[in-house]
Amino acid sequence: MEQTDLRSPMVTAAVRPATPQQRAARAARNGGEPTLEFAERVPYDAYVRASTLHRLQQPLSDDPGEMSFLMVSQIMELYFGLTCHELREAQRQLQADRIWEALPSLRRAALHLEGLNAAWQGLRWMTPADFNRFRNLLGEGSGFQSAMYRQLEFLLGLRDPTLIRPFRRQTEVYAELTAALAAPSLWDDVVALLSRRGFDLPAELLDRDVAVEHEPDPAVEAAWVRIYADGGPDNHLRLLGEALTEVAERFGDWRWHHIKAVQRTMGAKVGSGGSAGLAWLQRSMARVVFPELWSARTAM
Repeated sequence: MEQTDLRSPMVTAAVRPATPQQRAARAARNGGEPTLEFAERVPYDAYVRASTLHRLQQPLSDDPGEMSFLMVSQIMELYFGLTCHELREAQRQLQADRIWEALPSLRRAALHLEGLNAAWQGLRWMTPADFNRFRNLLGEGSGFQSAMYRQLEFLLGLRDPTLIRPFRRQTEVYAELTAALAAPSLWDDVVALLSRRGFDLPAELLDRDVAVEHEPDPAVEAAWVRIYADGGPDNHLRLLGEALTEVAERFGDWRWHHIKAVQRTMGAKVGSGGSAGLAWLQRSMARVVFPELWSARTAM
C-alpha cells in the first residue's frame, strides 16, 4: 500500500503553489477549459490521496451491502480523527488563555460531529437479516475497539483506563492512548481556565489525577451560573460555554444514533466484541460530557 509522505519530493513536485496571477494566466491559455495534461501525478490525487483511499476497502464477503458497512465505518474513523484534531487545537488556545481563538475550532468540531452523525444515514437500510449475511465473518471485530474513538472520549473527559487494554500488543497505539489518559481533557483545561479567571474552585479539583474521570463539582456549576448571568456581547466565557454545549450535544447525538443503529440491525443480541451489546451502550451513554454545563441550567 502506498505510504508516500505528503511532504516528500514526489508529492511536493506534483502539488505546486500557484498565485492568483498564475491561475488567471493558466485559464487564459486553456481558453477557460480545465488543464488536461500534467507532467507528473495529478495534483488532486497527490494531495487528497484519493487512489489510496479507494483501495482501503477490502470486504470479507461477496454481499453487496457489506461495502456500505465497511465504508461508513471508515468515514466515521476519519471524522473521529478530525474532531480530535479540532479539540486539541481548542485545548492549545485555552491553555494560553485565548478563548476567542478557541471558538473557531470548537465550532468546526461541532460541525464535524454533524457530519459524523449524518454517516449513520448510510446504514438505515440494514435489517438483522442484512447484517447477518456477513456479521459472522467479522469475528470479534467491533467498533468498541476503535482507538480513535477512545481518543475522542478521553479528550471529552470520558475516561476509563481499562478500555485501552485491548491495544497492549499494538505498542504505538497503546502509547498514544496512555499519553492521552495522562494529559488533561478539554474539560480539565476549561476548569483550569475558570480558576485563572477568578472563579473559586477547590484545590483538590484543580490538582486531581486527570486519568480519572471528572466528577461533577458544585463550584464549577456555580461558576457557569455566574457566567451565563452576564448576557453581554463581550462575555467570551459564555460564548465558550455555548460552543462546548454544542460539541457535547452533537456527541450525544452520535451515541444515541449508535444505539438506534444497533437496535435496528441486531436488537439486544450480544456484541461482536464480547459485550452485552445494546445494554452496554445504554449504560455507557449515562456518562455525561461537560456535566456542569448541563446541571447549571437548572439554576439559571
